[in-house]
Amino acid sequence: MSTFDWLPPAKPIGSDQYFEDFALGDVFRAKPVSIGEDDVVEFARRYDPQPFHTDKAAAAKSQFGGLIASGMQVMAVSFASMIEAGFLRGGGMGSPGLDEVRWHKPTRPGDTIVMQARVVEIKPSATRPDRGYVTVVFEVFNQKRERVMSYNCVEIVKRRAAVTSPAAAASAS
Repeated sequence: MSTFDWLPPAKPIGSDQYFEDFALGDVFRAKPVSIGEDDVVEFARRYDPQPFHTDKAAAAKSQFGGLIASGMQVMAVSFASMIEAGFLRGGGMGSPGLDEVRWHKPTRPGDTIVMQARVVEIKPSATRPDRGYVTVVFEVFNQKRERVMSYNCVEIVKRRAAVTSPAAAASAS
Protein backbone atom coordinates (compact mmCIF):
# COMPACT_ATOMS: atom_id res chain seq x y z
CA MET A 1 0.00 0.00 0.00
CA SER A 2 1.38 3.40 -1.04
CA THR A 3 1.59 6.50 1.13
CA PHE A 4 -0.39 8.29 -1.59
CA ASP A 5 -3.29 5.83 -2.06
CA TRP A 6 -5.68 8.54 -0.88
CA LEU A 7 -5.15 10.56 -4.08
CA PRO A 8 -7.62 10.05 -6.95
CA PRO A 9 -6.84 7.23 -9.39
CA ALA A 10 -4.31 8.15 -12.03
CA LYS A 11 -4.29 7.20 -15.71
CA PRO A 12 -1.34 4.98 -16.65
CA ILE A 13 1.29 6.80 -18.68
CA GLY A 14 1.79 5.02 -22.00
CA SER A 15 4.97 4.57 -23.95
CA ASP A 16 4.38 7.84 -25.83
CA GLN A 17 1.91 10.67 -25.24
CA TYR A 18 0.55 12.76 -28.08
CA PHE A 19 -2.14 15.43 -28.15
CA GLU A 20 -4.83 12.87 -28.99
CA ASP A 21 -3.98 10.85 -25.86
CA PHE A 22 -5.18 13.58 -23.47
CA ALA A 23 -8.76 14.02 -22.27
CA LEU A 24 -10.32 16.59 -19.96
CA GLY A 25 -10.03 15.43 -16.37
CA ASP A 26 -7.19 12.97 -16.98
CA VAL A 27 -4.93 12.65 -13.94
CA PHE A 28 -1.32 11.45 -14.22
CA ARG A 29 1.00 10.81 -11.30
CA ALA A 30 4.76 10.67 -10.85
CA LYS A 31 6.64 8.33 -8.57
CA PRO A 32 7.09 9.63 -5.02
CA VAL A 33 10.43 11.26 -4.24
CA SER A 34 12.04 11.63 -0.79
CA ILE A 35 14.04 14.77 -0.09
CA GLY A 36 16.91 14.46 2.36
CA GLU A 37 18.65 17.15 4.40
CA ASP A 38 21.83 16.93 2.32
CA ASP A 39 19.76 17.37 -0.86
CA VAL A 40 18.05 20.47 0.57
CA VAL A 41 21.29 22.13 1.65
CA GLU A 42 23.25 21.23 -1.49
CA PHE A 43 20.55 22.51 -3.86
CA ALA A 44 20.07 25.71 -1.87
CA ARG A 45 23.78 26.49 -1.60
CA ARG A 46 23.95 26.40 -5.36
CA TYR A 47 20.61 27.89 -6.45
CA ASP A 48 18.74 29.52 -3.53
CA PRO A 49 21.24 30.39 -0.77
CA GLN A 50 18.85 31.71 1.85
CA PRO A 51 19.69 30.78 5.48
CA PHE A 52 16.46 28.83 6.10
CA HIS A 53 17.56 26.49 3.26
CA THR A 54 21.29 26.27 4.00
CA ASP A 55 21.95 26.78 7.72
CA LYS A 56 20.29 24.52 10.29
CA ALA A 57 20.87 26.92 13.22
CA ALA A 58 19.63 29.99 11.32
CA ALA A 59 16.67 28.02 9.98
CA ALA A 60 15.68 27.01 13.53
CA LYS A 61 15.38 30.72 14.40
CA SER A 62 13.42 31.56 11.23
CA GLN A 63 9.66 31.72 10.77
CA PHE A 64 9.88 28.10 9.55
CA GLY A 65 11.44 26.72 12.74
CA GLY A 66 13.87 24.53 10.79
CA LEU A 67 15.33 23.78 7.38
CA ILE A 68 12.97 23.81 4.41
CA ALA A 69 13.54 22.91 0.78
CA SER A 70 13.67 25.68 -1.78
CA GLY A 71 10.42 25.95 -3.69
CA MET A 72 12.45 25.76 -6.89
CA GLN A 73 13.87 22.44 -5.71
CA VAL A 74 10.39 21.09 -4.97
CA MET A 75 9.30 22.10 -8.48
CA ALA A 76 12.39 20.69 -10.18
CA VAL A 77 12.50 17.38 -8.29
CA SER A 78 8.78 16.67 -8.65
CA PHE A 79 8.65 17.64 -12.35
CA ALA A 80 11.72 15.51 -13.07
CA SER A 81 9.95 12.55 -11.46
CA MET A 82 6.90 13.19 -13.68
CA ILE A 83 9.05 13.28 -16.83
CA GLU A 84 10.96 10.16 -15.74
CA ALA A 85 7.59 8.39 -15.34
CA GLY A 86 6.95 9.10 -19.04
CA PHE A 87 4.72 12.17 -18.94
CA LEU A 88 4.89 13.93 -22.35
CA ARG A 89 7.29 11.28 -23.70
CA GLY A 90 7.38 11.49 -27.48
CA GLY A 91 4.97 14.42 -27.76
CA GLY A 92 6.24 17.18 -25.49
CA MET A 93 7.32 20.31 -27.35
CA GLY A 94 7.86 22.64 -24.40
CA SER A 95 5.72 25.26 -22.72
CA PRO A 96 5.23 29.01 -23.07
CA GLY A 97 5.23 29.37 -19.28
CA LEU A 98 3.71 28.77 -15.88
CA ASP A 99 0.85 30.53 -14.11
CA GLU A 100 -0.34 30.71 -10.54
CA VAL A 101 2.77 29.16 -8.99
CA ARG A 102 2.05 28.68 -5.27
CA TRP A 103 3.91 27.12 -2.37
CA HIS A 104 1.19 26.18 0.12
CA LYS A 105 3.30 24.49 2.80
CA PRO A 106 7.04 24.10 3.32
CA THR A 107 8.72 20.88 2.25
CA ARG A 108 11.11 19.69 4.92
CA PRO A 109 14.06 17.31 4.93
CA GLY A 110 12.72 13.77 5.19
CA ASP A 111 9.45 14.57 3.39
CA THR A 112 8.28 12.39 0.55
CA ILE A 113 6.48 14.25 -2.20
CA VAL A 114 4.50 13.23 -5.26
CA MET A 115 3.33 15.28 -8.23
CA GLN A 116 0.09 14.79 -10.05
CA ALA A 117 -1.03 16.46 -13.26
CA ARG A 118 -4.71 17.11 -14.03
CA VAL A 119 -5.78 18.08 -17.56
CA VAL A 120 -8.12 21.09 -17.48
CA GLU A 121 -8.14 22.25 -21.11
CA ILE A 122 -7.33 20.78 -24.53
CA LYS A 123 -7.13 22.95 -27.62
CA PRO A 124 -5.79 22.13 -31.09
CA SER A 125 -3.57 24.83 -32.55
CA ALA A 126 -5.50 27.08 -34.93
CA THR A 127 -2.39 27.78 -37.02
CA ARG A 128 -0.14 24.72 -36.72
CA PRO A 129 -1.75 21.36 -37.51
CA ASP A 130 1.18 19.42 -36.04
CA ARG A 131 0.39 20.40 -32.43
CA GLY A 132 -2.11 21.28 -29.76
CA TYR A 133 -2.18 22.86 -26.32
CA VAL A 134 -2.89 20.91 -23.14
CA THR A 135 -3.41 22.97 -19.99
CA VAL A 136 -2.43 21.07 -16.88
CA VAL A 137 -2.74 21.83 -13.16
CA PHE A 138 0.31 20.38 -11.44
CA GLU A 139 -0.02 19.71 -7.70
CA VAL A 140 2.58 18.38 -5.28
CA PHE A 141 1.57 16.59 -2.07
CA ASN A 142 3.57 15.31 0.88
CA GLN A 143 3.16 12.14 2.93
CA LYS A 144 0.96 14.03 5.43
CA ARG A 145 -1.69 14.63 2.73
CA GLU A 146 -0.76 18.31 2.52
CA ARG A 147 -0.66 20.12 -0.80
CA VAL A 148 2.74 21.78 -0.77
CA MET A 149 2.83 23.32 -4.24
CA SER A 150 0.67 23.94 -7.30
CA TYR A 151 0.90 25.66 -10.65
CA ASN A 152 -0.79 25.77 -14.04
CA CYS A 153 1.06 25.09 -17.26
CA VAL A 154 0.16 25.07 -20.93
CA GLU A 155 2.05 22.22 -22.59
CA ILE A 156 2.61 22.24 -26.35
CA VAL A 157 2.09 18.67 -27.52
CA LYS A 158 2.68 17.04 -30.93
CA ARG A 159 -0.28 15.57 -32.75
CA ARG A 160 0.12 11.92 -33.65
CA ALA A 161 -0.56 12.63 -37.36
CA ALA A 162 2.47 14.94 -37.40
CA VAL A 163 4.65 12.03 -36.38
CA THR A 164 3.15 9.47 -38.79
CA SER A 165 2.45 11.63 -41.85
CA PRO A 166 5.35 12.79 -44.08
CA ALA A 167 3.09 15.54 -45.50
CA ALA A 168 2.29 16.85 -42.01
CA ALA A 169 5.95 16.77 -41.07
CA ALA A 170 6.89 18.67 -44.25
CA SER A 171 4.24 21.36 -43.64
CA ALA A 172 5.51 21.91 -40.08
CA SER A 173 8.94 23.01 -41.32
